[in-house]
Amino acid sequence: MGKNSTSIYQFKLPIFGDAGVGKTTLTHRFLHGIFKQSYHGTIGVDFFLKKLEIDGKKVSLQIWDFAGEEKFRFLVPGIINGANGTIFIFDITRYVTFENLTNWLSVFNKATETHNQKVPILLVGSKTDLEGLRTVPSEEGKKFVKENNLVGYIECSSKSGENVEELFKAITKIMISNIK
Repeated sequence: MGKNSTSIYQFKLPIFGDAGVGKTTLTHRFLHGIFKQSYHGTIGVDFFLKKLEIDGKKVSLQIWDFAGEEKFRFLVPGIINGANGTIFIFDITRYVTFENLTNWLSVFNKATETHNQKVPILLVGSKTDLEGLRTVPSEEGKKFVKENNLVGYIECSSKSGENVEELFKAITKIMISNIK
């Protein structure tokens, strides 16, 4: 989408990851600054709009909160079409959600090839407020980023709010820098 005449950057930002890793909780924390213990599972995809200013630039983020269940994976190619950036999220306390990133990535890569687009991916480890239950070391997240050529790795807690604003700002700055 890029830039329109009133100098507002509009970006499509889908969020992918297994069911229950905290995509909806993260989105709502970012949008409304609140933490809610539980949400009903997302059916298909939910769509949200957030306006913000970064480095003096006005940005309108279209956040696509994508359902984590396998049965919705067929929707991925349509959701990726026109995306300017994306967030892959896993739960640091559930190792299987980290392992499943490989599957998410292969579906994602197929779709971006189909649409002939390069989309930067920020990897996010969620639920740092449950540090004592961690099963995925930070080093593994960083290693995954290096091996798969992603743009960065940030850990966050939607409960405490730690790094929530920061991770959305980080991916937004990358999307701004990619505008030609």
